[in-house]
Amino acid sequence: MLIASLVALALCCLGLLGFCLWLLRRQRQYQLEQARRDEARDRRLKELGARLDTYLESGVRMGQELRELSRSLAPLPERITQLEQRDIDTFTYSQAAKLVGMGASVEDLTQSCGLSQSEAELVSKLHQMRRNPS
Repeated sequence: MLIASLVALALCCLGLLGFCLWLLRRQRQYQLEQARRDEARDRRLKELGARLDTYLESGVRMGQELRELSRSLAPLPERITQLEQRDIDTFTYSQAAKLVGMGASVEDLTQSCGLSQSEAELVSKLHQMRRNPS
């Protein structure tokens, strides 16, 4: 009976040893899997950090450009007021000259700029003389 108990105890010890070895192997597998997941997570964090830095730099540049644009646009309301108060006839003639340069006819000038027939012909002839100085 003592031998049977010792054999049973030895078998239990062998079983326990086998189970411990199996647990040790499983633990190593889990550690390897966890290390791979940690590495993938760290890589993804670096990628996201780089993208975030790029976005932040873009935002800063955009803010600087907006500030510069705001500074350059600040005097425009005053400039528009000055242009509106400028002599309307001068504006009409410059507008008529631009239209003639784009190929507008005398009738187009009389209708769109409010010039008389003779004024429109004069603007048209002046433009032709500038184009063909002979």
